[in-house]
Amino acid sequence: MKFAWGKGLVVAAAMTVSAPAWADVVVQIDKSSQRMAVSIDGAARYNWPVSTGRRGYGTPSGVFRPQAMVRRHYSRKYYNSPMPHSIFFYYGFAIHGTGELSRLDGPASHGCVRLHPSHAAALFALVQRTGPHNTRIQIN
Repeated sequence: MKFAWGKGLVVAAAMTVSAPAWADVVVQIDKSSQRMAVSIDGAARYNWPVSTGRRGYGTPSGVFRPQAMVRRHYSRKYYNSPMPHSIFFYYGFAIHGTGELSRLDGPASHGCVRLHPSHAAALFALVQRTGPHNTRIQIN
């Protein structure tokens, strides 16, 4: 099989353009301040209010990787509650959007990390684009 030099360059260029963007995404959740900071390749990108687990429903602490991502999820455990743009990181715990915007900035959930729906959509798209294997979730 023969390849012309010009055709090889076109194929190589096409492969380069279609390759997914690589980046390290770090999601830092501070339960005491009820804030989420998101950085990409070490540069701060977002800082959003969240709601973590209320008394008796703690959000786990530690370092995690996304285990599953579901755009439109409904909780089977908690009354079919909507959990848009869910990023599951530890068993049934997820980062997801919420309609209870007045509860952001304070503990309110059953252990999940709740975000404004537009913030959850932005984070979901970022993790989907860069890949769950390039994403680290730190919860303190």
